[in-house]
Amino acid sequence: MGSTVAVVTDSSAYLPPSLVERHGLTIVPLQIAIGGETRDEGDVTTEQAAQALKEWRPVTTSRPSPERFAHAFKAAAGAGAPAVVSVHLSAAISGTLEAARLAAEDAPVPVHVVDSGTIGLGLGFAALSAAEAALDGASPEDVVAAAERRAELSRSLFYVHTLEHLRRGGRIGAAATLLGSALMVKPLLGIQDGAIAPVEKVRTTSRALARLADLAVSEAADREVDLGVQHLAAAARAEALADELRDRIPNVRDLHIGEVGPVIGAHVGPGMLGVVVAPRL
Repeated sequence: MGSTVAVVTDSSAYLPPSLVERHGLTIVPLQIAIGGETRDEGDVTTEQAAQALKEWRPVTTSRPSPERFAHAFKAAAGAGAPAVVSVHLSAAISGTLEAARLAAEDAPVPVHVVDSGTIGLGLGFAALSAAEAALDGASPEDVVAAAERRAELSRSLFYVHTLEHLRRGGRIGAAATLLGSALMVKPLLGIQDGAIAPVEKVRTTSRALARLADLAVSEAADREVDLGVQHLAAAARAEALADELRDRIPNVRDLHIGEVGPVIGAHVGPGMLGVVVAPRL
């Protein structure tokens, strides 16, 4: 294992701990502040963040420091890794990638920093593909290519109960065109060119969730895919959506259902439901 390229990602990938351990991934946590107290994402529960959002208490997020990445890169080198591939959420959404690049400049081994152009399990699947390539003995360049290709193939779609949290957090992007729209009652969004963008104008929650499923089915088609269903304080809807996708998509290899962490949660708000369709390489 000492000769394997190390793969680092950040906590916004929201991968199940069992997958992180199995693939030998290193996770660098983003930061979240509730009521002015800043902590690592892993030290704040999603429930705490969701409750604060429901009460409209101040919740803010920030990138990891370059020093956190420097420590991760140094640890990988100390464990015998000849190089590191560091795969992160879109640079259009967060400064995390820039922090990793700053740390890479003084790392004891070569560090290749990859902008996944996405977030959540879209990032998670890209990191897993990188780790699988590394475990197979691939070169750093091929590990980078595996991450970039998986991210390019994947599609992230999500529903939010309100655009207000995205607006307050400054992450609304092109979806700002929907603010104040009498037609747009329940937003259906996606990741496009690394940023949040509107997908469709939908009048009701039920219609938005139906379209979310339809779009995921269309995106998967007959390809072999991994699926991610993520939510914030909407577990029952997430399970129902996952069941529907299992029935309607013929070639699902792995399907992961989970609640997003507080960093994404702070920007999308309670009630968010999302799907990532990640075709296999």
